[in-house]
Amino acid sequence: MKIKKLICILLAVMFILPLSSCGEGFYETSFTGVFDTYVQIYASAESERYFMQTAKEAFSLMEEYHKLYDIYNDYDGINNLKTVNDNAGKEPVKVDSRIIDLLKFCKDAYYLTDGNVNVAMGSVLKLWHDARESVQTNVYAPIPDMASLRAASEHIDIEDIIIDEENSTVFISDPHLRIDVGAVAKGYTTQKIYEFFISKGLIRGFVSIGGNVKVLGEKTGNDPGWKIGIQNPDVTYSTPLCLVSVRSGSLVTSGDYQRYFVSGGVKYHHIIDKDTLMPSVGMRSVTVWVDDSALADALSTYFFTISYEDALEFISEHPEYNINAYWVTENNEIKYTQGMKGYIEE
Repeated sequence: MKIKKLICILLAVMFILPLSSCGEGFYETSFTGVFDTYVQIYASAESERYFMQTAKEAFSLMEEYHKLYDIYNDYDGINNLKTVNDNAGKEPVKVDSRIIDLLKFCKDAYYLTDGNVNVAMGSVLKLWHDARESVQTNVYAPIPDMASLRAASEHIDIEDIIIDEENSTVFISDPHLRIDVGAVAKGYTTQKIYEFFISKGLIRGFVSIGGNVKVLGEKTGNDPGWKIGIQNPDVTYSTPLCLVSVRSGSLVTSGDYQRYFVSGGVKYHHIIDKDTLMPSVGMRSVTVWVDDSALADALSTYFFTISYEDALEFISEHPEYNINAYWVTENNEIKYTQGMKGYIEE
């Protein structure tokens, strides 16, 4: 199950690179171990030694973010989001400023998306997570019963997450509320790692954390765009549906094929509708292209849970974000914004 999950994440976005591209100042490395996914870095640097040292430092930073945003594991000497959840209804927890900053972004994302991206839904998401994990030990994995889901949904008020910036504490006032930042953590971290690379002078290439892609800068030559493939959600190993030539910004995909389980012959994916408390219907995958990777992560989830028409309306109401998107509907119909048209290669 874990291998299958990793493969799905790896194929969420596929890079199309010439095999001869490494060299002449371009270097590549990849690794696993953070956010339960695959990380790829490809960039121009003054030397391979400098590139590898910078990549090593970036990996250490990713490990820090991974531990801080982890809701499942404890780490010695670290108050992370699991610590915050464990102290719900008890007392404020002193935390690293990077947790404060993430949760502030999460609150902004909540109101921007009309509550569809809600990190306070952890109590509901845990029921689905436990069901998904039970597939590893049970031939038949029962889905969460609606009574339990409704009871958990009584404890998802994001305003019960109280942030005290002055004292650098977080307090969950509802003892039954749990934080789950799965919809935004990888995108938020990808953006921070991008900022780190830019500060180190790596200004041409890209970084990908589990398919959350952030472009560091344009390629050289006549074609300055990086070719990023959008996966066909129906086929695990396949050529991509299309290539997108990305010169800047971030491309993030949310799909029903990334994390799911099958029970009674029905597939249940991980993107949960806040109203039905069930896996959202209507879309197979949604890819969002905007400048900021954290925003792209949040919006890809949001657009997955609403209709194509509502997403277009949102895009028109927020020209400041310069949003482009690519949809695969539940009927396998492909749609994309007009602004994306010139960058797509079928």
